[in-house]
Amino acid sequence: MAKKDVPPRWDRKMQQRLARGEAAALGELYDRFASLVHGLAHRVLGDETAADGITREVFAHVWEHPDAYDPKQGPLRTWVAALTHRLAVQRLRAAETAALGPGETGSAEATQELERKVLRASVAARADYIVHSMPTPLRAALELAYFQRRDYRQTATDLGVTEDEARRRLRLGLQLLSTAHDAGTPPGYGGGV
Repeated sequence: MAKKDVPPRWDRKMQQRLARGEAAALGELYDRFASLVHGLAHRVLGDETAADGITREVFAHVWEHPDAYDPKQGPLRTWVAALTHRLAVQRLRAAETAALGPGETGSAEATQELERKVLRASVAARADYIVHSMPTPLRAALELAYFQRRDYRQTATDLGVTEDEARRRLRLGLQLLSTAHDAGTPPGYGGGV
């Protein structure tokens, strides 16, 4: 079993290639993470055009500052997601502040409403990140239960597993999702992005 503080090989190699200025590395990174970045940005901002802009900003930042990623802090995927979240929240705050009238900008009520909106967007983005990051068997069980309204017995039959295994997968998936509200930001999202 690999040590926890040793990043995956792909992450280390990707960072090295980006640091050397390999354009092909940026293309690979984009292919791997563009849908994650765009999806998280869209979830926070609720706007396709703004999400496109954040996607461009994220990959430009990665290209210009590949050494900002510290492999010892966690997977490259988490770092890219954290960067996306930070930039999207900044854009959301700026847009919401600009939308306020001149007298509303400094009011406590307006500030509280903005923070509630940011928290809701962050929780939704975290839930999306969790669902897309969880192992396929857990995600498949949750999708059957939620979208197709299957109970654990039907889920077990559809997946070809025992009822106990279906219950276990559903329980674990729901436990993971329940953490979405804990911090309001995707897992591993630290301030040092």
